Amino acid sequence: MDHNPERPQRRSNRLRGFDYTQAGAYFVTIVAQERTSFFGLVCGEEMRLNEAGRMACRIWESLSLRFPAIEMDSYVIMPNHLHGIVLIHQEPVGAPLVGARRSATGESRATLGEVIGAYKSLTTVEYVRGVRTMNWSPFHKRLWQRNYYERVVRDEESLESIRQYILDNPAQWSLDPENPNKAQGPGIPT
Repeated sequence: MDHNPERPQRRSNRLRGFDYTQAGAYFVTIVAQERTSFFGLVCGEEMRLNEAGRMACRIWESLSLRFPAIEMDSYVIMPNHLHGIVLIHQEPVGAPLVGARRSATGESRATLGEVIGAYKSLTTVEYVRGVRTMNWSPFHKRLWQRNYYERVVRDEESLESIRQYILDNPAQWSLDPENPNKAQGPGIPT
């Protein structure tokens, strides 16, 4: 790929040299392009999913069938983003997918990026189908922003704090960093 000094260079959010097939917990946030609210709305302190939001949930919950070494932990679909915890286990269960990476012990392993890429791809295909057949709001160019945010969860205390953040997210919508109309307030837990 040629370097064009006229074009802004994107920097990766990923930890340099980190093995994203490594067993552990990962907190991810995936944001809709232009922060458009495709998946429902928050009423009071409750997230009310529309049909597109239910589709996004269904696909998120099914990812562990596609990637046997992962488990989906706490998550929430918000009007324009998803917060979720992906657990990658040491030992995958079941037959490997074609093209999945192999760990040092020979098991088939997917990277966190491959899991998130599959989610974005599957939801985009289904969303396009919904635009055509169920009159869902169309999107401009992409359903999801190009990248995603992730954090390696280092200990049980952080994991519990993030789970609580996810659970409380609808009630904190007015302060949420992804809410285009947000008030000032606390951000994602550290």
